[in-house]
Amino acid sequence: MTLPVYLVDDDDAVRKALILLLSTVGIKAKGFADPTVFLGQLPGLEPGCLIFDIRMPAITGLKLQEKLVEQGVDWPVIIISGHGNIEACRRAFRNGAVDFLSKPVDEQDLIDAIQKAHQTLACTLDARALQAETVALLSLLTAREREILERIALGFTTRQIADGLGLSPRTVDSHRAAIGLKLGTTSQAEMTRLWLEAGEDR
Repeated sequence: MTLPVYLVDDDDAVRKALILLLSTVGIKAKGFADPTVFLGQLPGLEPGCLIFDIRMPAITGLKLQEKLVEQGVDWPVIIISGHGNIEACRRAFRNGAVDFLSKPVDEQDLIDAIQKAHQTLACTLDARALQAETVALLSLLTAREREILERIALGFTTRQIADGLGLSPRTVDSHRAAIGLKLGTTSQAEMTRLWLEAGEDR
């Protein structure tokens, strides 16, 4: 899967040149001259790699990156700059940038950075899909079964679960069997993995 690239740069010549460059290697890129327009369209965009110019009139590339972090958007970001400095570079990487490139941008460096960004995003999307599947699986459990699964994940014994919930050990075993059928496993380690994978420990 080739993920799209979104380039936010107020310099028309640079933006068009980079979009043309990327098209020659089969990378679909969409350009935005105004960061505020990009932010307005963001909810409807397919996940992709983001390339931000560091210096723009409305919102700087670093500020735009920080806004996305605040909104929980974890798409990979590449910062490009003709006015870079060490502090700006550090700030970009602190906020999760995958690369910081100086203008004029070296073509191969940019392509390499985009490939790295796409690999990062693909892993993120795969993990998110897996979590969604696990959450859906756990939604099959009753409230009582979820209580018991949580305690299984925490390493409680059947006796400890029974005492904590005011149940008999036999009832706990019965619930545990039902959990196993719904989750497709009777392994405590596997049940714990599913619980953690769904983010239920948070």
